Amino acid sequence: MIPEINYWAVLLATVAAIVIGSVWYTPRVFGDRWKKWGQVADPETSAQAWLPILVSVALAFLLAWVLAGSVAIAWHFYGGGYLGSAIVTGLTLWAGFTAGRFITHDVFAGRPSQLTILNISYELVLVLVMSVIIGVWPPAGTV
Repeated sequence: MIPEINYWAVLLATVAAIVIGSVWYTPRVFGDRWKKWGQVADPETSAQAWLPILVSVALAFLLAWVLAGSVAIAWHFYGGGYLGSAIVTGLTLWAGFTAGRFITHDVFAGRPSQLTILNISYELVLVLVMSVIIGVWPPAGTV
């Protein structure tokens, strides 16, 4: 079974990820704290600045695509409302994969707990927004 995916929703979720990341990591929001706690240095060249952004955009698309497929599979399996399936699927995947892995890696690396909370909170907001976009715009013919 290949899950039905609304690629317009995936693209919109990718754009939302760019917007959320751009706001979240600005110096006035959480950027300065993130740099301090993560010991992140400013890039020295424009190439050093753009590479992480391009990687982030590509991986945001991958996240949205995998989330959309997972939502479709969960909705087919459990039934119910598509939006509810999207939110529950997003939260479950965030808790099981993202938050759990961040916490594990950060504990072993000795990173500050504030950094871990900041990063997993960002990922939670990101996944919830993506889930809502995917949930309110299901693939044609599924709902």
